[in-house]
Parts: sequence; structure tokens; C-alpha cells
Amino acid sequence: MDYLYKLVLIFFFYSFLGWIIEVALKYAQYHRFINRGFLIGPYCPIYGSGVALATFLNDMLAPLESSFGTSFLISFVFCGLLEYLTSYFFEKKYHARWWDYSQKPMNLNGRVWIGNLVLFGLAGMIITRIFNPIFFAFMDSLNPKIIYILAGTLSVIFLSDYIFSRFIMGLLKKVVESSEADNSEAIAKEVRELLKDKNLLYSRIVDAYPNVQFRTNKVKERLEKIKEEGENIHLMAEEKLNEFNEQVKKSKEMASKNLILTRNLQKNIIDNQSELIELLMDGKINDDEKKKLLEKIEEDKKILEKRIVI
Repeated sequence: MDYLYKLVLIFFFYSFLGWIIEVALKYAQYHRFINRGFLIGPYCPIYGSGVALATFLNDMLAPLESSFGTSFLISFVFCGLLEYLTSYFFEKKYHARWWDYSQKPMNLNGRVWIGNLVLFGLAGMIITRIFNPIFFAFMDSLNPKIIYILAGTLSVIFLSDYIFSRFIMGLLKKVVESSEADNSEAIAKEVRELLKDKNLLYSRIVDAYPNVQFRTNKVKERLEKIKEEGENIHLMAEEKLNEFNEQVKKSKEMASKNLILTRNLQKNIIDNQSELIELLMDGKINDDEKKKLLEKIEEDKKILEKRIVI
């Protein structure tokens, strides 16, 4: 039971630390304070959940396998899975993509990408192998009652925050679902218009995610239409390119023939005519062979007629 309470405190500590990191990064990007996360309080639960999960799995595997490499892999895989599932759940629940890594290299459906996964692995390895022993030693030095009271108090505050924040998210969801707009920008504008007259606790959720992308059915239909039109344009471009290449090929063949000396053209005509007469006299020619020889003769004659004698 003591271990469970310690995991709860680890969850809150790293949720708070994650919130500080997020706020600092967004301040560097937008040069203003942005209260990150879905909750009102100063914590980002996805960070705390990731560390608590990595800590628990490392401790469970410790009797069988305990190394820096194992700690890295556990954090790499399970923290990445946690981020992916969180993104998927919130998109399905609230019709919005709250973060998107589609433009990043080696991403999975825009929900996770290799850069973050490596950072998760490294951070998890350092935390579980270096900082956690210090953290657990510190908590062991405290009176157990202090740990119970602190964990219980923080849990009550967190639960209250969650209930109120979920109510706000429910309001946002209704606005998104009732919107007739067919693009994310228009929906975001409607949401901001609705929330701008509300108090700060309501309006902060939109400010927390400046790059949010709303994904209603109308938006998805529009994106599918754009994708379909893009594919059609691509097919048309390929057809035009193939036609152009065919014309270039024919032009090259004609240019190649035009380089043949006039006397060679005359010789080709005479030779083909002689071959045709010989085959006709012997009766050893079929209609296809006859047609091909006549076409060659006619083609060379046309070139010769247009030619200035060399």
C-alpha cells in the first residue's frame, strides 16, 4: 500500500514538472504564458502517467531484468503507446487533433514520432535509474502519515479539477458537433467566439492548444474531397506527361530519320521496292508483310519529298 501512495506522489510530481516544461516551451514559441493541458491546475497528467507507468514496469521486471537498456525500451514503447492512445481517445471523444506530428519524420499517423519516442526513452531511463532511488529514499525518510495525507489531498484536488474540466470539454464538444463549418479554422473561430465571453476557466482550453485541429464529419468529408481532387490532378498530370513523352519519342524518331542522307533514302526505297517485287513474283508474301513494306516505302518517299537534296 505504501508503494501505491508513493506512485501517486510520483505521478503528481512529474505531472507538475511536465507542465513546467510545456509552459516554458510555449513561452519560448509564443512569448506569452500559456496554461498547457486539459486541466486547470498546474499539471499535465500524461507526463506523470508515463513516469508512473515506467516506474511500475521497471520495478516489476527488476527481479528478472534490470539495466539501463531495459529502462530505455520500457519508456520508449509504453510512453509512446500512452501518447498515441491519448491522442486517439481525445480525437474520437472531442473531434479534435490536439497535437499533430504529421510533418515530422518517422511519425505514426501524426500521433507520435521518433524524436519524442527517443526522448521518452532517455528521460525514462534517467528518471527510473537515477532520480527514482533518490525520490523513494526521500519519501522513506518521511512520516507515512504525511505521504498519505499529501497523496489524498492532491488526489481530491485533481479529481475536482478533472470533473470541472470535463464539463468544459463537454461544452466545447457540443459546439464542435453542432458546427456546420467544413474546415478546422472556421470551427476554431466559432469556439473562440462562444468562449470569449465566458470566464477565464472556460476560455483557457482553446488558448492551451493554439494549433488544435478540429475533425468533424464535415471536415473529414472536405479533406477526403481535397484528397480525391488531388489524386485526380495527379492522374491527369501523369497522362499529360505520358503523352508528352510519346510525342518526344516520335519527334526523336523523325529527327533520326531526317539525319539520313538523301542517297541513303533513295537506296532504301529502291531496296524495299525490289524486295516487294521479288516477293510478289515468288508468291511468298502475305498481306501483313506487303503492308509493312509499302508503309516503309511511302514513309521514306514523304521524307524525300520534303528534303532539300544533300
